[in-house]
Amino acid sequence: MEKLKLFSSTDLAKITQHRSGEVKFGEKIITLPKDEDIFESLKNCEAKFALIGLPEDIGVKANLGRIGTASAFSSALKSLVNFQHNKFCKGSELIALGELDFSEEMAIASKLSTSNKEERKQLFQLVERIDKEVSHLICLVVKAGKIPIIIGGGHNNAYGNIKGLALAKGKPINAINFDAHTDFRIMEGRHSGNGFTYAFEDGFLKKYFIFGLHENFVSKSVFNTIKSITERIKYNTYEEIAVRKEKSFTSELSSALKFINDTPFGIELDLDALPGIYSSAMTLSGFSIEKARHFIHFFGKEEQASYFHICEGAPDLDHSNNNHLTGKLIATLIVDFIKSKHTADY
Repeated sequence: MEKLKLFSSTDLAKITQHRSGEVKFGEKIITLPKDEDIFESLKNCEAKFALIGLPEDIGVKANLGRIGTASAFSSALKSLVNFQHNKFCKGSELIALGELDFSEEMAIASKLSTSNKEERKQLFQLVERIDKEVSHLICLVVKAGKIPIIIGGGHNNAYGNIKGLALAKGKPINAINFDAHTDFRIMEGRHSGNGFTYAFEDGFLKKYFIFGLHENFVSKSVFNTIKSITERIKYNTYEEIAVRKEKSFTSELSSALKFINDTPFGIELDLDALPGIYSSAMTLSGFSIEKARHFIHFFGKEEQASYFHICEGAPDLDHSNNNHLTGKLIATLIVDFIKSKHTADY
C-alpha cells in the first residue's frame, strides 16, 4: 500500500474549526496509527465505515471530459470534519483512512494531449495503474469488515470499486448507479466512460442498474448493447420518471432494488446527474438533491449495500465565492449514507 497516505488526527485538526461548547466530526473521526498493520488496525476498529479519497482526474481526461475532479475529496473533507457530532450521526462511526497518492500519475497526465492518439493510449495506461491501486485497497477494506466510502476522481474508479468488492467477496457483485450516463461505452482503453463495461467483461460485475439515465446522452449502440443483455443490465430514464411521468420515482427504487439485492452491491452516485453541481459534465436538468439523498438512504439501509462511491464532482470548476458548496454537498451525502445504516436507538 505504498500509494496510501494515511490521515492522522493532526491532519484533521488542521482543517477543523473548533468552537467552545460544540463537538465537531473532526474531533471524533477515527484515524489509524501509521506504524501498525493497516489490515489489523481496520479489523480491530469498532467504526463501521472507512473513508477513502481518490484525488485524480486522469480517467475524465482520457474520456475527453473536463478535468477538475481531483479536488473533490479535499473539499468534501474540509466540510465533513466541521459537521456537528450529535445524536443523529457520530464522527466516531467513521475511519478517515486516507487518500491514494496519484500525484506521479497526475504529473505525467498533465503533459499528455487527448488529441494525440499515442498520448491518449498513455492516459489509458495510467488509468489501469489507478485501477490496480483502487481495487487492492477496496478489497483490503472489505475483507477487514468495513464499508468503504470512496470520494473523488472520475467514474473510471467504479471498476476498481467493483473489482475490489468482488475479490473480497469471492464472487461477482451487483451495482446501482445514479447517473445521467451509462458509463458502458466500448472497451477502447480505460477511461471514465467504460468502467462498468470492463467490470462486466472481466467477470466482476454480475448485474447493473442505471437509475435516471438522460435519454439525450446515451448512444444508440449502447442502448442496443444493453438490450442484448437485459437479464443482467436494466435502467430507467430521468425523462420517463420526471418529465413524462410514465413511472414513479418511488416504485422505480423498489424495482431497482429487487433487481440487484440478490448479492452484495455497490452504490455509485455521479454528481453529473444533479442540476447545477460543478462536475466534469455539468447539467442544468436532473433529479433534485433531495431525490439523490433519498436514493442513498433507500439503498444504503440494505444489508447487501457494501460500498458507496461519489464521483465526478469538480469544485475547481466553480470560480464563484461559494466554491466550497460542492464539497459540502458531498459531505452531506456521506453522512446520509452513514445514517442509512443506523441500527442503534438515539
